[in-house]
Amino acid sequence: MKLFRLAAVLAVLAGPAYAQMPNLNLLQEGPGKTPEEKAADAEREKAYKETLKKIPDSKASNDPWGGMRSDPPKQSAAPKASAATSAPKKKSGTAAN
Repeated sequence: MKLFRLAAVLAVLAGPAYAQMPNLNLLQEGPGKTPEEKAADAEREKAYKETLKKIPDSKASNDPWGGMRSDPPKQSAAPKASAATSAPKKKSGTAAN
């Protein structure tokens, strides 16, 4: 039983210590690209961008049910303000507070 307790304590203490270890990359970086590969990649990227420019902008709505819906109700012109709301209201009564 003592052995089990000791193993559990070590496991609990080793977890945070393992999390603080630095991330080491033991593999060397791969070889770089040759100038021919770089030129081929640049040409491929240029062709891709030119192809994207040829795609037309989508201006029409792609709504298959668009013809089935009724048009939204048109709002009439805003009603003119009445004379009662536009004229300042006069106070009635005495002016003394």
